[in-house]
Amino acid sequence: MASKPPAGDPVQDAPQVAEPQHAAAGLPAVGYTLKIAQQQMGLRRTAQTLLKVNQKDGFDCPGCAWPEGDHRHTAEFCENGAKAVAEEATLRRVTPDFFAAHPLADLASRSGYWLGQQGRITQPMYLPEGADRYEAVAWERAFEIIAEELTALSSPDEALFYTSGRTSNEAAFLLQLFAREFGTNNLPDCSNMCHESSGSALTETIGIGKGSVSLEDLHQADLIIVAGQNPGTNHPRMLSALEKAKAAGARIMSVNPLPEAGMERFKNPQTPLGMIKGVALNDLFLQIRIGGDQALFRLLNKLVLQTQGAVDEEFVREHTHGYEEFAAAARDADWDETLAATGLDRAAIERALAMVLESERTVVCWAMGLTQHKHSVATIREVVNFLLLRGNIGRPGAGVCPVRGHSNVQGDRTMGIFERPAPAFLDALEREFGFAPPRHHGFDVVRSIRALRDGEAKVFFAMGGNFVGATPDTEVTEAAVRRARLTVHVSTKLNRSHAVTGARALILPTLGRTDKDVQAGGRQVVTVEDSMGMVHASRGNLTPASPHLLSEPAIVARLARAVLGPESLTPWEEFEKDYGTIRDRIARVVPGFEDFNTKIARPGGFTLPHAPRDERRFPTATGKANFTAAPIEYPKVPEGRLLLQTLRSHDQYNTTIYGLDDRYRGIKGGRRVVLVNPDDAAELGLGDGSYTDLVSEWKDGVERRAPGFRVVHYPTARGCAAAYYPETNVLVPLDSTADTSNTPASKSVVVRFEQAG
Repeated sequence: MASKPPAGDPVQDAPQVAEPQHAAAGLPAVGYTLKIAQQQMGLRRTAQTLLKVNQKDGFDCPGCAWPEGDHRHTAEFCENGAKAVAEEATLRRVTPDFFAAHPLADLASRSGYWLGQQGRITQPMYLPEGADRYEAVAWERAFEIIAEELTALSSPDEALFYTSGRTSNEAAFLLQLFAREFGTNNLPDCSNMCHESSGSALTETIGIGKGSVSLEDLHQADLIIVAGQNPGTNHPRMLSALEKAKAAGARIMSVNPLPEAGMERFKNPQTPLGMIKGVALNDLFLQIRIGGDQALFRLLNKLVLQTQGAVDEEFVREHTHGYEEFAAAARDADWDETLAATGLDRAAIERALAMVLESERTVVCWAMGLTQHKHSVATIREVVNFLLLRGNIGRPGAGVCPVRGHSNVQGDRTMGIFERPAPAFLDALEREFGFAPPRHHGFDVVRSIRALRDGEAKVFFAMGGNFVGATPDTEVTEAAVRRARLTVHVSTKLNRSHAVTGARALILPTLGRTDKDVQAGGRQVVTVEDSMGMVHASRGNLTPASPHLLSEPAIVARLARAVLGPESLTPWEEFEKDYGTIRDRIARVVPGFEDFNTKIARPGGFTLPHAPRDERRFPTATGKANFTAAPIEYPKVPEGRLLLQTLRSHDQYNTTIYGLDDRYRGIKGGRRVVLVNPDDAAELGLGDGSYTDLVSEWKDGVERRAPGFRVVHYPTARGCAAAYYPETNVLVPLDSTADTSNTPASKSVVVRFEQAG
């Protein structure tokens, strides 16, 4: 039987700290998975859901975007995937009575953990202007309220339509269609905060802003470099792929400021031997300083250039552009500067070089550790340079692998959720639907916050997610959101964003991935795209949490009709009735989706075309893969300060907090901890177990403070510290972003430590 939600927020004043672990998964992961599932769902519902996760006839995990192979295990999920499913399929419910008992001020005082633990929202809720709590509202009236505010705007560009990565392809396509027919390209999304740097760098260099590898490529690689990524917590099923690659002879190099248990040893719960003993994954761990990756790859490129026969000269000659300028910049790479930027010693870099030269097929994987710095785009361009030098793009066992963190964030972008759409996409949309979409660029996440702050945006509509919890500069962001005339959140569960509202606010409860979706045209399926460009169907199997829920496509379709009126020739009612009609339109607008409905009927779905991978064809401005040359950058930290990266705990998925522990790092019962190297702590006078305020420093001179953090002596890279978000988002300046991509620089925050008040 499922347990009740916590009545009060747990006290987090004194987290317990033990030694970090050196292996991931195994029996503890199985036990914890079953415990969480039992608490949220009960035994029967646990079996009913978990046996359908990531199955060809089941539903896609609402967690990460790691792909599935053709062969599926009976239990095709990880610990954190099971937590995500349990949270969505929970038997706990948030009814109108809950909102009557908890005014807005009370909700705003609660932790994200407490809010999320309350359960599924069962009815549309409305916060009238001047009211102190939400009240139930009919769907028709909810759409009228949104239409009132949108049609009263002086310009469509005063509206913002945000998308979370859990949104299906069908809902995302409808949302961008509605926004553009309404008249705006203001389509910020969660990708703006994570892999926008990857998309920017890859589009420029190889012509497509997605990874170029498949699971089979990982299994066939000679060398896999995992840089700025923690698979054991953020993408645990990736560990199985690394284990399989290792068994086939691959070597693995990890580049990270923190040692991570999953890369040290993986205890695969799918096999008895794996459960007990496991396999060591790392062949080389480069404990790099935060932000030193560009310098590392630049020096490796110099050393490859200096090695006779190491460059794939035929590939460079036939398929690339800009080699001479790149090579000149690489030859200028300096050992002393690189050692200072990376914190590595010469011997470690020489060991890395030996592994690179011995590999004929190399894959580089990365995540937020590379994408959330000022120089992130330049860093990823340097990674591409590294792969191009030896012909490691467009052949089996090699390529770029940006690992996406949300289950359909890549698909949403493919569907047109982008503030800077390509002209070809807008042309196709215009041909198909007969209206002229706006051509001027819209606002990304950071620019959306500025627009709200400055009164240039007045309506904020979010399709999923926790915008306030995910974004930087918390005090600025919350003040900006409160200036809106109306905030609307399409949600399954409560989060911080529901407590930080405009003058009026709506919560529109929706179906989750686990829920059956039955419309007038019968039972529906939706589709998602994983991190490697595979598109497949997702079919929920549970009775929805409430008869008052609407699906995401139904919400968008009804909203569009309410706002656009009968003058819109788009068949919104047909789209709601039968999602196959949405896919028919996608097939005529989005390249690669031809015959969409037929393709997703195949078990396992289909792979989208990828010119660099499939044909060694690079659709860039030059028609070739582009080498690039940029000045070396890395964060400079004043004396007495450290460089902080924000990160997740193991009991967390993005801003969703499943629990208050970080098992692999030895943290229990609290989240306000800061991990500091013992030598740095000694120099700064920070005793293990002492409490400190974190104060960030940036060029604007504004004091940003995160109070009351317990110091944990931890084996981080020297000069570096780490703490969990969203608690530390308050330290990240809104305007501290990556060049080109405008992604918040959440992985390189200069902080000082002040005695806790």
